[in-house]
Amino acid sequence: MRTWRTASVAETRALGAELARELLPSGCLLLYGGLGTGKTVLAQGVAAGLGIDPREVQSPTYSLLREHVVSAGAGAGVGAGTRLAHLDLYRLAPAEAVACGFEEVLLGPGVKVVEWAERLPFAVPGALSLALLESGDGLRQIAELERQPEPARN
Repeated sequence: MRTWRTASVAETRALGAELARELLPSGCLLLYGGLGTGKTVLAQGVAAGLGIDPREVQSPTYSLLREHVVSAGAGAGVGAGTRLAHLDLYRLAPAEAVACGFEEVLLGPGVKVVEWAERLPFAVPGALSLALLESGDGLRQIAELERQPEPARN
């Protein structure tokens, strides 16, 4: 399992941009961590790595889901029309996440980033899961968690 330490917003965004390549074309990033640990900043980095202006990526706490579409000329390896679905489950109980139909979104096309993934009541096979922890010295620790296996294809 990989681990990273970031000392600034810029470093956390840069890590997100690096991870964006791993998530193409239809990967899912599950983010675990408390308030202020950098989940939205990491999501902004993923967006930047896809060619989406990171300023457009805000925590969708009240809307729960925000979708962004990559425009033409976004960058190498990223096609125009690639979708980024950014979910924030902070205000939901696990049963409510099921009722919202998020399982369909997470298994669908495009890159997905989920904040407060601990509130998902179902597994997302193959998802990259990261735990974020803000340490007292201003550093952020980010650790990869074990991935759920992809289902067998026949």
